[in-house]
Amino acid sequence: MAKTEQKISKFYSVAASRDFSRDFLFRVTSMNLAGIAGEIAEEDLIYAKAASLPGRSISNVQVPYMGLNFNVPGAASYSGAEGYQLTFFLDSKSRLRNLFEKASRAMFDDGTSTGLYGTPNDTNFIELAQLDKDLSIVSTYKLIGASIRNVGDIQYQISSGTGQTVEMQVTIAYHFYNKTL
Repeated sequence: MAKTEQKISKFYSVAASRDFSRDFLFRVTSMNLAGIAGEIAEEDLIYAKAASLPGRSISNVQVPYMGLNFNVPGAASYSGAEGYQLTFFLDSKSRLRNLFEKASRAMFDDGTSTGLYGTPNDTNFIELAQLDKDLSIVSTYKLIGASIRNVGDIQYQISSGTGQTVEMQVTIAYHFYNKTL
């Protein structure tokens, strides 16, 4: 039997040298959506409260031959690409929400039954960054073909509020992502 080095002392040694990623070492660094291209600034993205790093899968294609199924890699898919959710603190003047509502109306205006609902291209994107403890970027992801799907409700507690900050959620679809670092 092969000797394994996966002991507590080895774990400690590797963990001390590589450390761990932390749940706050992640940023939304830029966003360009149809209807509000170039309008979302770094100051707006500071309000990003929560997001996730999307996943990527390779489908399996079974090829049967003489009673045995061979498993061959197929096409790529991106989990959650149809509904990528971001959570933001709501700023006091609702600037960010107003921008997302503008993007939503530009995508489809129910008053005129028109909009920018064609296939989003590579100028429509969201850029994400994984950071280290020095806040240096270690990985970047660019979600290509991003377009707005939902501007979420905002919950206010008029009679029982305690002064808590308010958040908003936005759902965006994208086609795929590129990893650049």
